[in-house]
Amino acid sequence: MRVEERVAVVTGGSRGIGRSISERLATAGLRVVIGSRDQDVAAGVVAQIKDRGGQATAVGTDITQPIAVKELFDAAESHYGRVDVWVNNAGTATAGPLSQATDDDFDRHLHANVRASFVALREAARRIRDNGRIIVISSALTVAPLPGMALLAASKAAGDQLARTLAWELGPRSVTVNSVLPGLTRTDVINTVPQHVIDDAKARTPLGRLGEPSDIADVVSFLASEAGRWITGQTIHAAGGMI
Repeated sequence: MRVEERVAVVTGGSRGIGRSISERLATAGLRVVIGSRDQDVAAGVVAQIKDRGGQATAVGTDITQPIAVKELFDAAESHYGRVDVWVNNAGTATAGPLSQATDDDFDRHLHANVRASFVALREAARRIRDNGRIIVISSALTVAPLPGMALLAASKAAGDQLARTLAWELGPRSVTVNSVLPGLTRTDVINTVPQHVIDDAKARTPLGRLGEPSDIADVVSFLASEAGRWITGQTIHAAGGMI
């Protein structure tokens, strides 16, 4: 199949890492469906992709609502006829000591990062085309924990385990399933991170800098391509060597 016939869906695809992934996949020739709660921002991303000669459309969605995942697949199939690549990027994160976390904090992470991933991967397993790609954006915190980030680390680790098992289940259809683990990356969220945490992350990274969204997008683009066909069931560390 020609690259330009393939269709990718990116959840949380209008900001930060998700936006960079959407733009990178469109540059590679895929038709991109951007799932986002912020339709104004998503429309701007679509316009930029089209200005550069790519194909994209935006779909309003909140993946914490189970029906939204099905509707996102429906919209992609209605618009482009198929889904070949699913990038599970959207999620939530809050920081604070575990001793001070509330039951509501736990439930929010469980709902947005674990249940939402389960629902999305289940739907992708049912509907993605043969020879497809499923890519979960996880976190380096699952293997290199930091104080105050226990709930994010635990909830993202659950998605990694779902992905590893799904790789075995979808292997007979030549569908690959992998997780990508970014380290601290320069997105809007960085403005909420204390400077000492940023400095520590740089000091623990052999390459000596924070990640950029494009660093992660390039890894995702590779996994989504034909070149990534022999990689499945893996957690890909994309953190500049911090892990």
